[in-house]
Amino acid sequence: MNHVATGSDRPANRLAAETSPYLLQHKHNPVDWWPWGPEALTEAQRTNRPILLSIGYAACHWCHVMAHESFEDDEVAAVMNELFVCIKVDREERPDIDQIYMSALHHLGEQGGWPLTVFLSPDGSPFWGGTYFPKLPDFGRPAFTDVLQSVAQVFRDQPDKISRNRDALIARLSERAKSKNPANLGVTELNNAAVAITRSTDPVNGGLQGTPKFPQCSVLEFLWRAGARTHDDRFFSATTLTLTRMSQGGIYDHLGGGYARYSVDNRWLVPHFEKMLYDNAQILDLLALDYARSNNQLYCERAIETVDWLRREMLTAEGGFASSLDADSEGEEGKFYVWSLKEVNEVLGPADAADFAARYDITANGNFEGHNIPNRLRSIDVASDDIANMRALREKLLAHRESRVRPGLDDKVLADWNGLMIAALVHAACVFDKPDWLQTARTAFEFIRTNMTRDERLGHSWREGRLLIPALASDYAAMGRAALALFEATGDNAYLAQALRWQSTLDTHYADVDHGGYYLTADDAEGLIVRPHSTADDAIPNHDGLIAQNLVRLAALTGATKWRDCIDNLFAALLPSATENGFGQLSLMNARDLRLSGVEIVVVGEGAQADTLLSAARKLPHATSIVLHAPHADALPQDHSARAKIAAVTQSAAFICRGQSCSLPLTHPEALSGIL
Repeated sequence: MNHVATGSDRPANRLAAETSPYLLQHKHNPVDWWPWGPEALTEAQRTNRPILLSIGYAACHWCHVMAHESFEDDEVAAVMNELFVCIKVDREERPDIDQIYMSALHHLGEQGGWPLTVFLSPDGSPFWGGTYFPKLPDFGRPAFTDVLQSVAQVFRDQPDKISRNRDALIARLSERAKSKNPANLGVTELNNAAVAITRSTDPVNGGLQGTPKFPQCSVLEFLWRAGARTHDDRFFSATTLTLTRMSQGGIYDHLGGGYARYSVDNRWLVPHFEKMLYDNAQILDLLALDYARSNNQLYCERAIETVDWLRREMLTAEGGFASSLDADSEGEEGKFYVWSLKEVNEVLGPADAADFAARYDITANGNFEGHNIPNRLRSIDVASDDIANMRALREKLLAHRESRVRPGLDDKVLADWNGLMIAALVHAACVFDKPDWLQTARTAFEFIRTNMTRDERLGHSWREGRLLIPALASDYAAMGRAALALFEATGDNAYLAQALRWQSTLDTHYADVDHGGYYLTADDAEGLIVRPHSTADDAIPNHDGLIAQNLVRLAALTGATKWRDCIDNLFAALLPSATENGFGQLSLMNARDLRLSGVEIVVVGEGAQADTLLSAARKLPHATSIVLHAPHADALPQDHSARAKIAAVTQSAAFICRGQSCSLPLTHPEALSGIL
């Protein structure tokens, strides 16, 4: 039997010097891991060995499985060390590397996922790969050691085959999509796309049809925007059905708050239990968005509970937000979150336990592999969920759950994910009237602006005082979004000034002057085999889509022609491909909707009446409105369309502006929602 040692009974490898929690999980592997860097590539070239690149993240269940089966096994590690230079990468810390090699896997015709296992030539060029490989033959896959020996043999004995694969992949990775379609994506085309997507949704459970079910927040926002644009309730219904089923399903943590990454079934019952910051940011944003329209109290409850979870479990001592909570504890996925009926009885007592079990689907046989995932799918109304007794019972169970072994926390702070959460907190603070949430957002923003910045340049990842720099375009895009949200919510010009500086850095170091849009990496970043340039959305919106939305807001808030030209040029460059693959670029199409259908609300004046108008304006749906406070006419940009009308106003008032046309002055907050 093989000896499999874990923990600190092994000597530490090179990963012990890293700060990524994911890399540190592997610091006692018998694998001779290298972190990504020129030293690893130099070693591969010196020894003329291929590279085994393994990419994953701390909360990834199948990454843990492959680690326990293979990377902690002496015999498997010996084969890896003999035949390959082995490099381990945290995809959250280096999404640029992940994007390149995941794209390579797709070009090989393989379905992507993590752990990502790619084989490279010594110069870093990919030639073959896969995802999870079992230690022993299983799942229709060969044993991992057989794969390793076969790949090494082909590399040694068939160099021409390796060269052909490598050259073909590099050519595919380097090519840019070209479209002959004109960039004429207007309201009609957006509506047609929304109709097509609605046909693909699940009319019973919400979300897209089939399994697994992901939140797909860009899809939900796109459908919501279609409802706002057309006043057609079927689009709103598709969004609200999904949000409601998610919020009452097992994918939501009914005791502790927060949403898991996805559901493995089509009912939102059984989650993949990891909790990601970016998912919860986007879902919180949607809860606030639809609540501003519908006043749905379920969304208010879920927002409050999710922010409570965020501040209780994800807030770092410095004020930033941690990245994720693991799916596993004690080596078992979901163990921290599931219950037996016996345990519920022991904690609550028979009478309360029976009441709780009836409401939350807790049975003797369980609803998931003999265990119970609390959920409200049998009764998705919120009224009975909110009574004081149920709240007290949930708190008792949560307190008991805290005695269990907790899932691992990945506490690195990522600028892009934090930017998404900061903006969501700002939007939710305004809609749900929670000023303390706004303060939490401001504190997180200030931490990133100061601690994650060097010489006016953002970094991407921070942990234990170490900063990975330079940032990615996604960091500037998401933090720019956060800065603009804070400016609209507070009127503090420092946030607008910061957004402008970050956009200037994007234009200087990330712009793709030949094709339009923005590269993911800076022009002075580490050289990779290609410079990542994808415009497709991933688990988070693509940086080009976020930048496009930022540019629309900058054009409205500053009145500067420069930003109107920038956004029109960006659309001209990127929309042609979006017309061919709109589903993959919905964040860009959401930006297009804001450009075509969004309104700017200009509130002029100071004092109580102005504050009342501003509060009303900031409670409106943030996706389709832009709020600007001008204490007096001179505070408006010189060429702003509202400037001439403001000059004649003698009291605080609001103006609704579309394009270059503004309404008459409005002095009552009720008039704002009436017009919009």
